Amino acid sequence: MKSTHAPISVVVVAKNEADRIGALLASCAFAAEVIVVDSGSTDGTQAICEQAGATVIFNPWPGYVAQKQFAMGLAGSEWILSLDADESVSEALVQEMQAAVSQATPDVHGFSMPRKSKYLGRWILHGGWYPDRKLRLIRKGKGVWRGEDPHDRLEVDGAVHPLTHPILHQVYRHIADHVTTINNFSDIYAKQRPRKNAWYVILGIPHAVGKILESYIWKLGFLDGIPVLIIALNSAWYIFLKHAKSWEPAPRSPRL
Repeated sequence: MKSTHAPISVVVVAKNEADRIGALLASCAFAAEVIVVDSGSTDGTQAICEQAGATVIFNPWPGYVAQKQFAMGLAGSEWILSLDADESVSEALVQEMQAAVSQATPDVHGFSMPRKSKYLGRWILHGGWYPDRKLRLIRKGKGVWRGEDPHDRLEVDGAVHPLTHPILHQVYRHIADHVTTINNFSDIYAKQRPRKNAWYVILGIPHAVGKILESYIWKLGFLDGIPVLIIALNSAWYIFLKHAKSWEPAPRSPRL
C-alpha cells in the first residue's frame, strides 16, 4: 500500500469486521501504511487485512478512547488518518487530503471532513446525521483521542481546516445490529456513572420524546423516509435505556 504522494498513515481499530473492512482496505491504496489494531477477532478479520497488505497488531480491548490512541501512536507518517472499520474514503477525498497535507503550513495540525452514512440501503442526509463533520486527519504528535467511552473524539492543539468530500460510513449491518449497539453503549454509559434514583428514569421520558421530535421533525429526518424514523425511535430508546440502566439495581457490565 505504498504511495508516491503525500505520506499518510491510516490507522484502524477493529474486532470481527470481516464482512465490511474490505471496503476500507480497498479505499486506502493511497496510504503509506495501513495499521489495523485488532482486539481479538474470531471471524478472519486479521487474515483479510494482512492479505490486503495491512499491518495487524493485537491489543486487548482497553476501551474506545484508549484503543484509538494506541493505534495512532503506531503510525510512522507525518500525517495520520484515523478510520473506523465500517468507513471508507472516496477517490475525491483521497485527492483532497493529499493536496491539503502537501500545502499545509506548520500551524495547521488537522483537517476535518463530513461523514456520510448509509442506513438500511439509503444515504442519510437529514435528521442530524449529515454533515456529521469529523476531525480524522492530523499531524503526527499534534492530536490526542479524548471523550468518554463510547463517544470518543479526536482533538488537536493547532489549526484545523475543513475538507469538503465525505468519509463514507456503512453504519450498522441491519436493525438488529443497531439494537445490539444501543444495548452495548447504554451498558457502558451506565457503568461509568454513580447509581441514579427513580426520578432519573422518569426524566428520561421527555428527553427521549424530544429526541424523536428533534431528529424526525426539526432536523427534517422525514425527508429520508422510514430509515430516519427508525433512527429517531432507536435514538430515543437509547436515551431512555441510559437513564433506566443508570438506575438499575442489578450489577452491570458492558457487553464488548
